[in-house]
Amino acid sequence: MEDSNKTSKRADNQGSAIPGGVVTGLLFAVMVVFDVVLVHSALLPVKFLVPVMVLLVALVALLGFLTHRTERTGRFAAGTVVSILIAIILIYAIIALNTLTSTLNSITTVSTEVTHVGVYVLTEDEAETLNDLEEDTFGILSELDRTSTDGAIQQLNEDLDTEIATAEYDGLVQLVDALYDQECRAILLNDAYLDVIAEIEGYEDIDDRIREVTGLEVEEVIEETDSPEEEDADSTVTAETGNAFTLYTSGIDSRNGLKAKSRSDVNILATVNTETHQILLVSTPRDYYVPLSISNGARDKLTHAGIYGVSVSMDTLAMLYDIDVDYYFRVSFEGFEDIVDALGGVSVYSEYAFTSSHTGDTFVEGYNYVDGSQALAFARERYAFATGDRQRGKNQMALIQAIITKALSPSILVNYSSILSAVEDNFETSLSYDLIASLVSDQLSTGADWEVITYSVDGSNGSAVPYSMSTTAYVMIPDESTVATAKELMQAVLNGEVISQP
Repeated sequence: MEDSNKTSKRADNQGSAIPGGVVTGLLFAVMVVFDVVLVHSALLPVKFLVPVMVLLVALVALLGFLTHRTERTGRFAAGTVVSILIAIILIYAIIALNTLTSTLNSITTVSTEVTHVGVYVLTEDEAETLNDLEEDTFGILSELDRTSTDGAIQQLNEDLDTEIATAEYDGLVQLVDALYDQECRAILLNDAYLDVIAEIEGYEDIDDRIREVTGLEVEEVIEETDSPEEEDADSTVTAETGNAFTLYTSGIDSRNGLKAKSRSDVNILATVNTETHQILLVSTPRDYYVPLSISNGARDKLTHAGIYGVSVSMDTLAMLYDIDVDYYFRVSFEGFEDIVDALGGVSVYSEYAFTSSHTGDTFVEGYNYVDGSQALAFARERYAFATGDRQRGKNQMALIQAIITKALSPSILVNYSSILSAVEDNFETSLSYDLIASLVSDQLSTGADWEVITYSVDGSNGSAVPYSMSTTAYVMIPDESTVATAKELMQAVLNGEVISQP
């Protein structure tokens, strides 16, 4: 009889331990998943990671003790409630970490660009499809952007199951005139050139006079950038050292999305040193008259480099400043607007009081708290300033500085979900996930305050026939002394010297 009672009591004790064991087991499983996701993200410094994991294990053990026996009702209930709350928090953290890593992977794995090549006819032409043009001659550029043109011709031949007839023209004006004069019924043209043509006197109404019958998407792999031809290998600290790199920031207003090749209206080099915690922003005006990396020494407006791909813009700036440009970061103008809204607005400094010619927004001299649309108006304005694009570049750097300041503040955590959404939709970069994770980890570890230094190169007004155009246009002739100063500042930051605002 006594043995029977002992057996029954042992069974009751085991039964009372089962609910607590289930609760503790589930919490432990969630904790393990969280630890795996956290370690895999590589975002948390080791000095924080280990204590966090030890604390969680201790917490699970404590809660396991509290929920071990159901007959101790109060202790079991409290332990169970706390276990559920912690599990919910950990599950939320797992989802947040996965969302963050997924977003970072999505913006860092872009390796292709798309050129939108349109088949254009006169607006009054009756052609509705490619088949209506099958027997006609297509005008093409003889040398400019032949990679995209040849890719489009190949697609047309496949679509029409024939070899289309082509006529070559030396420049944009000659090509468009051939269409206007009906020497050819249709032309093939990278649509990024339309904005270039519209800047030429007499061709401002190009969008009204021609229309697109169909568009062809020519995809190309983004090539790695080349080092400047005559660079001293010992003079530059490159990204391989782990503490310094240069990032090309490009702002585009593309007709066909972020991946499309397009003129770049924002051309800023950010030289970053993670040891001195300084970022140097150097703005180069869009009309700067410089040799492109693909033009065999012929000069062009810097903004036109983007027509041929982001790597051409990077290589062109690398040639100008005798520096390695390690990575790129591209953002659409809408991206500026979305990220500022996601941050809840930013405080940007304006050197002048002015009114936007685009939106009518007014800005005072000093700090202005702006939302997304106001920030975009602030960054795009140039007509309100006597120095035009020079001041626009300074304002763009001021906005980047404001975004960096807000992004490094604790308030970013409140809107992290909308921020990630804005980033994913409007940004892309060649920075690797590992490098971004190491930068985040370093910032969490040191809590360092970053200093942003800005500098703008200057030039004089001039006119010339740019490489991408076939007629005289406004250009900015570089002031070599300001270019030399920019080189010195970049090199100083790369070498770990602490610089001050010039």
